[in-house]
Amino acid sequence: MPLASIDWSVWLSPWLLGVLGLCIGSFLNVVIHRLPLMLERQWLHESAAQLTDAAAMARVAGVPSADAEKLAKAVDAYGTRIEELPPLGISKPRSRCPHCGHQLRWHENLPLVGWLRLGGKCAACKAPISKRYPLVELSTGLAFAALSWRFGAQPTTLLWCGFVAALIALAMIDWDTTLLPDAINQPLLWAGLIAALLGWTIPLDKALIGALAGYLSLWSIYWLFKLATGKEGMGFGDFKLLAALGAWLGWQMILPIVLGASAIGAIVGIIMKMTAGLREGRYVPFGPFLAGGGLVVLFAGQQTVLGWLGWA
Repeated sequence: MPLASIDWSVWLSPWLLGVLGLCIGSFLNVVIHRLPLMLERQWLHESAAQLTDAAAMARVAGVPSADAEKLAKAVDAYGTRIEELPPLGISKPRSRCPHCGHQLRWHENLPLVGWLRLGGKCAACKAPISKRYPLVELSTGLAFAALSWRFGAQPTTLLWCGFVAALIALAMIDWDTTLLPDAINQPLLWAGLIAALLGWTIPLDKALIGALAGYLSLWSIYWLFKLATGKEGMGFGDFKLLAALGAWLGWQMILPIVLGASAIGAIVGIIMKMTAGLREGRYVPFGPFLAGGGLVVLFAGQQTVLGWLGWA
């Protein structure tokens, strides 16, 4: 079917995009849960491969050959156990109850409806299912519907749906694990630059400068803080996320995003400190607030945001 003959007002209406968002939100729940586990398994396997190299341990770390051999044998056993673990990917194995292992049927996996139909409990063992699953699905569905209102029923709206879905996944993963995976961060950055190159989003010069400004701004703050205190104030994933936001939203939005993220992050941090909700190390990940700042800028629009700051 030729693209010109497609009635986008139907296929990209808020209602249909909202339903698509519910389905994508269900997929994001899987990504949020499994991707960090997949990465940790990969890192453990790579670490085991390094530690079993007795010659390298002796050469680089100065470990006596006899000790290096003992370490290699001990680690090799753990490496074998990692290799023997069941396959883990985004699509396999099928979703199961973490409490009893009950494999979810297709109707139990329906976005939002499945959770409501089950009353928020496993069909087999009646263990509670976290409310976060339907909330992620609902949030993604509402965001997709709002994007249809914001940008209209046109193909490029789907690009912004992908952008929003990636931000939701990154925010939730960072909140849970303090990781901002390159597997999402880097494709998001390149997609923003390519979309700008093809004329689908913002001018290419604004996207390129936005990516550079986003990365270098937080990179500079990171090193200034580290030189002043000897501590790391944030992770490299934050630089990459802000670079991706700059590629999609333009360099003018970098400062508003950082200011908004810092203010909201500080408030949340204070509340969590007062309620003893801070995790070990007494810090709050910055990625969710950067992602939130990006979403606010996206939906509010550049002129509105600049008007808030008195720069319009």
